[in-house]
Amino acid sequence: MEIQIIKSKITIIRGAKVLLDRDLAELYGVETRVLKQAVRRNIKRFPEDFMFQLTKEELTNWRSQNVMSKADKMGLRYPPFAFTEQGVAMLSSVLNSDKAIDVNISIMRAFVLLRQHLSDYKDLKEQIAKLEKEMNIKFKDIHQALNYLLEKDKAVLTYENRERIGFKTGKSKK
Repeated sequence: MEIQIIKSKITIIRGAKVLLDRDLAELYGVETRVLKQAVRRNIKRFPEDFMFQLTKEELTNWRSQNVMSKADKMGLRYPPFAFTEQGVAMLSSVLNSDKAIDVNISIMRAFVLLRQHLSDYKDLKEQIAKLEKEMNIKFKDIHQALNYLLEKDKAVLTYENRERIGFKTGKSKK
């Protein structure tokens, strides 16, 4: 199973990375109603942090984010179930076929890969923030030096007003 395809189907709803029932059904090669029926028969295995049903508002937001018209419900008569990583793992005990096992392994790998990318992104973000802080300090120092030099140029006396420098003889022009 192509992990990139699975990764593209993972979305964030209620702050959790989830896969929708229709996408899981497609991956498992079963009808969505069959997947939902299996879940309903084993509903005790799916607490709220494993699986939840989208509200009508969440469904509307999801459709608008995916640029779908309201007229085209994409076969959705009811708000779909959203499965977290733990919910997908629990599905393997409900859908007990060789294909379901293979798909679950691929899905778990996709979730792990996503976590790894997020971790790498966090590390990169921290490095950029550190570099930005260092550069701000250096730019501040450069800015102060330039301002000092500009102010010094304004204070330079004209040639006529300057005191002569160099070897002085007994005769002085004053």
